[in-house]
Amino acid sequence: MRDLSSDSAPDLTVAGAKQQAKRLRAQLADDGIALSHGQALEQVARLNGRRDWNTLHAELAQRPNRLVLRHGDRVQGRYLGQPFTGTLVGLQSVGNKGHSTVSIQFDRPLDVVSFDSFSNYRSRINATIGADGCSPRCTSDGQPQLVLTPAG
Repeated sequence: MRDLSSDSAPDLTVAGAKQQAKRLRAQLADDGIALSHGQALEQVARLNGRRDWNTLHAELAQRPNRLVLRHGDRVQGRYLGQPFTGTLVGLQSVGNKGHSTVSIQFDRPLDVVSFDSFSNYRSRINATIGADGCSPRCTSDGQPQLVLTPAG
């Protein structure tokens, strides 16, 4: 089994490969070419130098869970226990442990207070996350302050 880290797609994840297949289907559909999701997955595997989807999936599944983000990405997750969707408007690597500082513009202001007696709405946040998309800092109940995933 080849090591994907030395190939042209070192940041590819299973979710990312599935997103590629979805985009491929949409682009081909725009050109009048029908392709099933399974066929699109097979094409993505071949484009990434693998024999078939099962081979690519098996190799990607062995990788540590690592979130790959780019400026402008649509994201979703939970911030201080509240679900959100938004856009990544800032991204910067921090240190050598795979941490990043992210700036997220929420689609709708998010009430980050769980009490009924008052509210605190935020439209944008800055936070530090690890390679898995979770903040190293936790709330009082032990949950990460921010859990981030690609939207989709």
